[in-house]
Amino acid sequence: MLLLDTAYFGKYVYLPMGWIFMACLVAIEAVVMSKVLAHAYFNTRVAFVALISNAVSGIAGAYTSIAINGGRLLTVWFPWVSSHEVNTENEEELLSFFLYCVIAFVFAVIIELIINSIFLNKRYEFRPVMRATIIANVISFVVGTFVLYSYSFFIFD
Repeated sequence: MLLLDTAYFGKYVYLPMGWIFMACLVAIEAVVMSKVLAHAYFNTRVAFVALISNAVSGIAGAYTSIAINGGRLLTVWFPWVSSHEVNTENEEELLSFFLYCVIAFVFAVIIELIINSIFLNKRYEFRPVMRATIIANVISFVVGTFVLYSYSFFIFD
């Protein structure tokens, strides 16, 4: 298995459903960050910063993926693969896939934290921004992973 091979399912990101999916994840992060930082369900400034930081981390993830795996798009917020790329019965492939997911998550959080702290530093201290960024990413990652992989490993096949 090529760890970063997503030739089959990676095309989902280019379809309208992929954009809707990503917009929903950004909306989740905007709501969670607004709730944690501003104690409101929606704060325009926090939501805008969440959108910017997610766009930057997504672009960085996409270009990093392209550079690492020879031109194939892999990650926007996490690896976009299906059972055609990852054999769920092979422990080595699952471990590699899990490791890549963890690395992608950590780098996305670091990128978003840097951007969030730069743009929100006048209103919020670093620790609350860090806490909000981590909580928002964990929630969006869990929801997104469940939805995407339910679709790509069970419904899609």
